[in-house]
Amino acid sequence: MKERATVICRRDDQILYVRKPKARWTLPGGKVEANESPAQAAARELREETGLILQDLSYITRFEGGSVLHHVFEVSVTFMATPTPKNEIADCKWFTAKELNSLKVNPSVKSIVKAFLVDAIS
Repeated sequence: MKERATVICRRDDQILYVRKPKARWTLPGGKVEANESPAQAAARELREETGLILQDLSYITRFEGGSVLHHVFEVSVTFMATPTPKNEIADCKWFTAKELNSLKVNPSVKSIVKAFLVDAIS
């Protein structure tokens, strides 16, 4: 099973999504390399994809989606921090939970975000 570090970046009632050219929206993150922890992978992928350098990532859960095990982290982002598409990422945008249903989003990501929003409200 592949392992992936996935990051939910929150700013008020919005979550940050990224996408490669002509691809579905997804959460920042990527493969956990052999020599790093999921937390290190989450911080590295977030920096590589959005330019955000955030150290206070909180581990919230593991999520199995298809053949991928997601190590899911969460972080609050201030309005001072501005994500910028980097490397293979073509776009990054903030969306509210209401907007999630109208977006073309990776199915695993939709499940992760919906589960997180229920937990965040509880």
